[in-house]
Amino acid sequence: MIDKKKMIKEYKESVQPMGIYQIRNLKNGKIFIGSSSNLRATVNRYKFNPEICFQKNGQLKNDFKQYGSDNFVLEIIDELEPNSEPSYDYTEDLSELEALWLTKMQPYGDNGYNLRKD
Repeated sequence: MIDKKKMIKEYKESVQPMGIYQIRNLKNGKIFIGSSSNLRATVNRYKFNPEICFQKNGQLKNDFKQYGSDNFVLEIIDELEPNSEPSYDYTEDLSELEALWLTKMQPYGDNGYNLRKD
């Protein structure tokens, strides 16, 4: 017999894949770089309701409406290796990794959908 409570507890205690993703517009080449503490959930959210991923970015949302979902793709571009310490907080690590990718890819203005963080 399956112990549902035990399975839920184990899932909540497990470290989910986390890292950096990009959403790429196949029509104009623009990209959006983002980070997620649960890449699996981000990918699922994108698959089933991609507009949720765009709610906070007006330009990306407008292009998605103009070009349609078939012209956008979500790609995992980097994953963060889990730490052996179970209670470790990955927030700062994810933020630094995202900053590195933003610097590398420069997804601003004509190149992308990200807004510069001042």
